Amino acid sequence: MTIQLLPLFHEKRSQKAIKSPKMQTIPLYIDNKSVNGTGKSFDNFNPATGQKTHQVTSASLEDFEKAIESAKRGFKVWSAMSPTERGRILHKASALLREKNEELALLESQDSGKPLKEAVAVDVISGADCLEYYAGLAPTLHGEHFELGGDFAYTKREPLGICAGIGAWNYPIQIACWKAAPALACGNVMIFKPAELTPLSAYLLGDVFKEAGMPDGVFNVIQGDGEVGQMMTAHPAIAKVSITGEVGTGKKVMAASAATLKHVTLELGGKSPIIIFEDADIDEAVNGAMLGNFYTQGEICSNGTRVFVHETIREKFIATLVEKAKQLKVGNPSDPETQIGALINKTHFEKVMGYIDLGKKQGAELIYGGKQIKVLGCEGGYFIEPTIFESKVDDCEIVQEEIFGPVMTILTFKEESEVLQRANDTEFGLAAGVYTNDLRRAHRMVAGLQAGMCWINTYNINPVEIPFGGYKQSGIGRENGLAAIEHYSQLKTVYVAMKDLGNPF
Repeated sequence: MTIQLLPLFHEKRSQKAIKSPKMQTIPLYIDNKSVNGTGKSFDNFNPATGQKTHQVTSASLEDFEKAIESAKRGFKVWSAMSPTERGRILHKASALLREKNEELALLESQDSGKPLKEAVAVDVISGADCLEYYAGLAPTLHGEHFELGGDFAYTKREPLGICAGIGAWNYPIQIACWKAAPALACGNVMIFKPAELTPLSAYLLGDVFKEAGMPDGVFNVIQGDGEVGQMMTAHPAIAKVSITGEVGTGKKVMAASAATLKHVTLELGGKSPIIIFEDADIDEAVNGAMLGNFYTQGEICSNGTRVFVHETIREKFIATLVEKAKQLKVGNPSDPETQIGALINKTHFEKVMGYIDLGKKQGAELIYGGKQIKVLGCEGGYFIEPTIFESKVDDCEIVQEEIFGPVMTILTFKEESEVLQRANDTEFGLAAGVYTNDLRRAHRMVAGLQAGMCWINTYNINPVEIPFGGYKQSGIGRENGLAAIEHYSQLKTVYVAMKDLGNPF
């Protein structure tokens, strides 16, 4: 996921003290009620400490069928409401999210390991923005009229039915809102499965919707792992699946959904380039590269982890980058001064450290970082300092493969045509950035880049008003903006005869 509202790395802001929640069991949310799942249970951990925080009850097949029946009932009510009524409820939910920002942000920080200052500034607020945007859009949905020489035809947008949303662990509540808001605005209902590693906020979003006046069954939450995801992709009553995740999972979802010809939106991984030309503002380019590599511990799918720097500014760029990277504070996510938090779990931490070791072995030069950080009071956490490599070649694994951690690789280039070819030489195509003060060159570059989301002289800014999604193996479909309406509705054409057909034979 990308980010929408960004506090600068050097900003300091005070945070109101919030008490941590007590240990509890995280339930399912069906028919606007908390329901303990009857499937296998699993533990939830705080990435910053490694300590167990909650137990989660997973959905069994029986639980899932209850959610389906609830959604069917909810769809009858919700789809029959006027778009203005639906928009009013989404507006109220948006306002409630803003009111509960600090409470929910604390849970997001504890669940994902990201700094609290990020969660307060971005995660909940961007979800609220999404609900607000589609609340305003709901009453404007319309079709077209066609004059046909006496006869006429018209089109109308109709909901798909029951939509399944499958979330990712890096932006739990934001992704839940990104999927729910356009679906609900179009008159659909949603069954949402949060990532197994971050189960806390989705069922609380269900409570927010209920408080806003959402009818029973319109937004249900089921907990669980890949087995529960398979229930969603296989069930014939589900009309659409939208998933945010890694490429391998997306391919499985698409294959499973084909059996019932479900609509599918896939927002998957990336290995995005940031291209910095010799005339770029170096301070701004460094800021963009840092944002595109170290925000949320580097756990953002659109991150620009291949940083192509023109050879004439290489030394100045690296010197500026390293100096700024040294100032970043890795620490306890609940500390308002922390800028780099903890990776999601031990398995992922070991994967990222493995890539760092592999980069060294394959000849990349480690310029800065690359070590595990021990944080006082968070001895069981998974912290890695911001890491900067420089590679002379493009074919090493840290350049080719998605790492999903705070690991940047710098590569140099000479010519525009050369760097464009190298930037596109990847199976991914989620995002790309260009830094230059040459207006024509900027537009030439983005025209040639094979990426669904491109930025000029900035990076990773993605307000809800604009579509987001990838080319190639980075995904199918778009989230956000007007484009998402196409993926959560279906077009009906109606032909109206105003004169007799007569016998055509």
